[in-house]
Amino acid sequence: MAVYVDADACPVKDEVYRVARRHGIRVFVVANSGMFTPREEAIEMVVVRGGFDAADDWIATRIAPGDVVVTADIPLADRCLKAGARAISPRGDAFSEDSIGEALATRALLDMLRQSGEIVGGPSAFSKTDRSRFLSKLDEVLHAIQRRGS
Repeated sequence: MAVYVDADACPVKDEVYRVARRHGIRVFVVANSGMFTPREEAIEMVVVRGGFDAADDWIATRIAPGDVVVTADIPLADRCLKAGARAISPRGDAFSEDSIGEALATRALLDMLRQSGEIVGGPSAFSKTDRSRFLSKLDEVLHAIQRRGS
């Protein structure tokens, strides 16, 4: 079991490290450029050079059942679910086979509305409540995986 962090814009990396340490789980921090990560054997910084989706492709080709990805990227979450892994957003929303279709459709609709000028701006600011919800959800998912063994 490992946790993969889609790290370029992830606001909860420190929380991932804390929870992973508690569970004794390896963490892959995947980004398009280097960034600070704790110097620990269980935490690996992976810099992926290449195109726009290079980090996503790196994660999607390595993730396996029993692994967890932390990402706000809905198409990446979909790819990881199809590989049998779990996916959690930095706001603490767990993606599932039941919810991913709606999430993809909502993403496409909002993208279309942004391109047409109907909507400007992005998501609301990241809050302490989001951070707390993420911590709880990641811990819950890791406990569930460890109990089931998958």
